[in-house]
Amino acid sequence: VQLQASGGGSVQAGGSLRLSCAAFGRTFSNYAMGWFRQAPGKEREFVVGISRTGGSTFYVDSVKGRFTISRDNKKDMVSLQMNSLKPEDTAVYYCAAGGTSSRLVPRNPREYDYWGQGTLVTVSS
Repeated sequence: VQLQASGGGSVQAGGSLRLSCAAFGRTFSNYAMGWFRQAPGKEREFVVGISRTGGSTFYVDSVKGRFTISRDNKKDMVSLQMNSLKPEDTAVYYCAAGGTSSRLVPRNPREYDYWGQGTLVTVSS
């Protein structure tokens, strides 16, 4: 499956952004979806994931209550609504699709088979 992420940009702290990731090429509903991020000089980290049906989600503690993931299996798209953004949210955000893990919501990058190109989110203080 090919993934195309969009929606990044620059905002001030407290602002909001919505990231989208469109999938092409394979049956979207066969894949759990995740968003990862990588800040300069840091390793890529898991942010949030959603199961194939959308019935299960998992958020890292640092974004709980601020970020919301959703998916539309008819439109082959996953979205990430990011509110109350903080400077520490600054990173390149990647969407990923995982089809082989036994977990409903994979969290390890190695559980994801396909990756989008990344979209930059910059939050200024």
